[in-house]
Amino acid sequence: MTNVLTPSPERRQRAKLWGRYTAASVIAGVISELVFLLAYWFEAAPVVASVVAFVAGAVPNYLMNRRWAWRRTGRPHPVRETLPYAVIIVSTALVAILATTLADRWVVAHVDSHELQVFLVGAAFLGTYGVMFVLKFVLFDRLFAGRPARTPGPTSPA
Repeated sequence: MTNVLTPSPERRQRAKLWGRYTAASVIAGVISELVFLLAYWFEAAPVVASVVAFVAGAVPNYLMNRRWAWRRTGRPHPVRETLPYAVIIVSTALVAILATTLADRWVVAHVDSHELQVFLVGAAFLGTYGVMFVLKFVLFDRLFAGRPARTPGPTSPA
């Protein structure tokens, strides 16, 4: 008789994947958020701050998710892997740009404190990535888990 409380090997693997994805996303999110707050603090427009923060977090996010979370090695296929990844993260960036621009317009009209403005617009930026977190997991899982990565060169049969 199997113990219903003991997860199957497949569930343990999925839990590990979720944990690695979460850790990679948190690291990339912290990088992006710090860059956003710094740029916005020095009065960069929300669009500029969002783009700079997006780029700062996108590269480590890609590398950590592809190699560490999904254990992908080899060169990525430019059309089947890199392009869909770019579409996913650029879409997230566009949502962040929209959210921070709207938040900026509101706080500039209603909040006098620069520190509070930075905090509130920074919260909008971070909230965007929080909302997209689960959706990106589902999309990345289909992207990275679906096909084997390309190998660096020809392989010989074993």
